[in-house]
Amino acid sequence: MDKLRRVLSGQEENEELGLTAQVLDASTLSYSTRLKWFVICFAAGILCSILGTALLFLPGGIKLFAVFYTLGNIAALSSTCFLMGPLKQLKRMFEPTRLIATIVMLLCLVLTLCAAFWWNKRGLAIIFCILQFLAMTWKDGKLAHSSLLKCKIF
Repeated sequence: MDKLRRVLSGQEENEELGLTAQVLDASTLSYSTRLKWFVICFAAGILCSILGTALLFLPGGIKLFAVFYTLGNIAALSSTCFLMGPLKQLKRMFEPTRLIATIVMLLCLVLTLCAAFWWNKRGLAIIFCILQFLAMTWKDGKLAHSSLLKCKIF
C-alpha cells in the first residue's frame, strides 16, 4: 500500500527493498490483530487442556490426555508469540532467570508424550503433566515478576 502511495505521489524510489525488509514488511501485524490471535491461541490452549483432562477418564484415554494437554500447553505458550514476537519470546525464555523453568517445561512436554505412548505409564504421564503446569507457572511467574520490577510497581 505504501508503494502504491509513493508511485501515485511521484515519490517512487528506484532501489528495491532488501529481502529482510520485505519479509518484515509482509509479516507486520497490527496490535489489534496480535491481540486477537493471542486470545484465540490462549483460548484454544485452555480448551485443549480441559478436553484432554476430560478424555483422561475414558478407557485408554491416557494417550489422548497426553496429546491434548501437551498441545494445550504449546498453544498457550505460543500465544504470547503474537504479543511480543517469537524471537523476543525465545530470548526471554532462555534468560538465566528463566532457563531452568524453560528446560524443565520443555523436557516435561516430551516426557509426557513418552510416558503415554512408549512407556504406557499412566501415573508417570500425569506426573509429567503436573510438572508441565508447575514449570509453566514458574516460568510465567518469573516473567510477571521481572515485568513488574521494570514497571517499578513493587
